[in-house]
Amino acid sequence: MRIEVICTGDEVLSGKIVNTNFAHISQKLEDVGLSVAWETTVGDDRESLLRAFQLAGERADAVIVNGGLGPTVDDLSQEVAAQAAGVELALNEEWLTKMEDFFRRRSRTMPPNNRKQAMLPTTAEVIDNPIGTACGFAIDIGRARFFFTPGVPRELKRMLEEQIIPRLLAKSGLQTAIQLKRFHSYGLGESHVDALLAGVEALVPDGSVKLGFRAHYPQLETKLTARGRDMDDVRKKLAPVEQEIRKRLGNFILAEDDQTLEGVVLAELTRRQATLAIVEMFTSGQVAARFAHLPGAEKVFRRGVLSRDLGEVCAAVGLDAPAGEITRETAEAVARAARQHTGATHALAVLIDLDEGADRIEFGGTICLAIATVGDTASRRSRIVGGREWVRLGAVEMALDCLRRFLQSLPVWERTDFEKVDGGAR
Repeated sequence: MRIEVICTGDEVLSGKIVNTNFAHISQKLEDVGLSVAWETTVGDDRESLLRAFQLAGERADAVIVNGGLGPTVDDLSQEVAAQAAGVELALNEEWLTKMEDFFRRRSRTMPPNNRKQAMLPTTAEVIDNPIGTACGFAIDIGRARFFFTPGVPRELKRMLEEQIIPRLLAKSGLQTAIQLKRFHSYGLGESHVDALLAGVEALVPDGSVKLGFRAHYPQLETKLTARGRDMDDVRKKLAPVEQEIRKRLGNFILAEDDQTLEGVVLAELTRRQATLAIVEMFTSGQVAARFAHLPGAEKVFRRGVLSRDLGEVCAAVGLDAPAGEITRETAEAVARAARQHTGATHALAVLIDLDEGADRIEFGGTICLAIATVGDTASRRSRIVGGREWVRLGAVEMALDCLRRFLQSLPVWERTDFEKVDGGAR
């Protein structure tokens, strides 16, 4: 089935807003075995929109239109859809009532221009929006079935998942018993994992399990999409492939499905009734930011210390600053002092000695990490090159992953694809 996505709005076309909605739509379709053949971005112009709808209606089987369903004069999707389909607009009383209830429940009066959002093509099928005032709708234009969605990301995501994808699967004739299995890893590049997992799809000879990847440094998502007669059939097909992936990727798998690295760390600490202090250099506090806002973290997260200066870091935990470069021994001393100073059961120190000068390919930083408890200390040293942001993101991920490994009794040090070996990277 040929699918097109049309994204509307001057702000999207001009680049003032990054079009993350298209990326989400395309990824979600790919996850269920559907793919996008064309992507079109159109500004808030009637003639341009009309031509885009007509062209998509000639070449696609299904079209998802994102944006243009709001209450303002530049929201044109309903009007142009009706024109392209050769029908009139009419007030949908049911949706108008729902909008009025939406405002009433929030003790607000609905502005008159919101009435425009209930004006729909007469032949349209209403697609519910449970969390917003812009209803979606479906209509035939040319040879294609069009699905109109709001531009607000959280509204789009809900509508896509619950209503549009099931309709597309039914239209495509694909088996609707589908499961997506995801493995999240840190430390291995996409090509390396592709080589490590060569042949795993062949464990299911009928080709109903597909392997895919989504790289978003510093993590890699390895995806399995499985189809079957029913969910029991799907699970039976997935089981041997999942087992083989866990075997081949081993300790580098940090979480699965909807789990996150920080969520796994919090769960491990909570299970132990443990507490955590974090000391960071150059990370903009992102190790603590990934962790401290999670539900339940208030019982675990004791304190965070952030500075770009080693002397200030040491002073904050009651140490004298050592002379010379940052070392693993320095990180260990800081972690032990932070644990004692805060009374936490666990302390994580992330110290970074950044290169001097402008960003360049060989620019980098030396990262020294340490984890301290009452009776144990673990540490590692790493050298990452590639620019300031690459170093910062890598240091945050490595710190959380090392803490995860420590809590799961795994080796804190295993060489990653992202670090430069200089003889002391342990």
